[in-house]
Amino acid sequence: MDLQDTPSNFKELMGFDVANEYVHEDQEYSGGVPNIQKLGKNNNTLPLWGNMTTMNMNTLLLENIVQSAYYKNVLTELTTFQQLVEQILHKVTHLEPWERGTRKTFGMGGMCGGVRGVGAGGVISTVFCVLYKLFAIKLTRKQLVSMINSTQSVMLRGVGFLYIRYTQPPTDFWAWFEPYLDDDEELDPKAGGGDYQTIGDVVKTFLTRLEWYGTLFPRIPVPIQKDIDAKLHPGRTVYREPRTESSSRRRDVTDRPIKKTRCGHHLRHHHCRKHKKRCPTKAKKESQ
Repeated sequence: MDLQDTPSNFKELMGFDVANEYVHEDQEYSGGVPNIQKLGKNNNTLPLWGNMTTMNMNTLLLENIVQSAYYKNVLTELTTFQQLVEQILHKVTHLEPWERGTRKTFGMGGMCGGVRGVGAGGVISTVFCVLYKLFAIKLTRKQLVSMINSTQSVMLRGVGFLYIRYTQPPTDFWAWFEPYLDDDEELDPKAGGGDYQTIGDVVKTFLTRLEWYGTLFPRIPVPIQKDIDAKLHPGRTVYREPRTESSSRRRDVTDRPIKKTRCGHHLRHHHCRKHKKRCPTKAKKESQ
């Protein structure tokens, strides 16, 4: 469902500024809208990156999502963006993949461990179930932009940024996240609370780290990660130990040829020290 077709009270609930809800590329604008958020006539369809079935989640997460009672009994019946937003507004309280106190790690190994069906790993969180359902209905650019710019719900913004991290091409990460690096609105992504962060801190984590509360994000290709790091830390160079006179002397010493202290026979047959005196080559020389 397109947001233009939704009731006006829904837009108010979302915190939209109806007069400036979005900007088309062929419209005049003066609000500094990031290019990736501008809507043209043919770019409302978002590209997807990676696995088109798993949403780039690991097997453990996906198994628990699709087999959870919440996903099977509630989310499968929902088909519109508005319905899923209402689930986020009323049911999502954190951004972790597992509900508090349910994470099971005993006997598990690696990123996925031994997946054995429902319950392996813990109780999957509401937010990750909704996140996968958003992927199933294929968010549009307009819908995603409305989420990350919402003034009504910070959790709605957090879910939008998670969607970007899991589904969008890594080449677009900087364009999506950079405008929010200094965003000081606070949210608490931890299940049970106690880990308040700014939106800026969260998107910086998405750009620089793989770990997220007991799971791993899809890996960013190395050249793209290097480019992101360079933009986050301009002017930073790789540290090299400065050359000193003592280090030069050490290198000169190591470059000198090693003087042999053992004869060829001794080196070939790896005699230990106690056999040095009985070396046949030496014995032959001594007898002459």
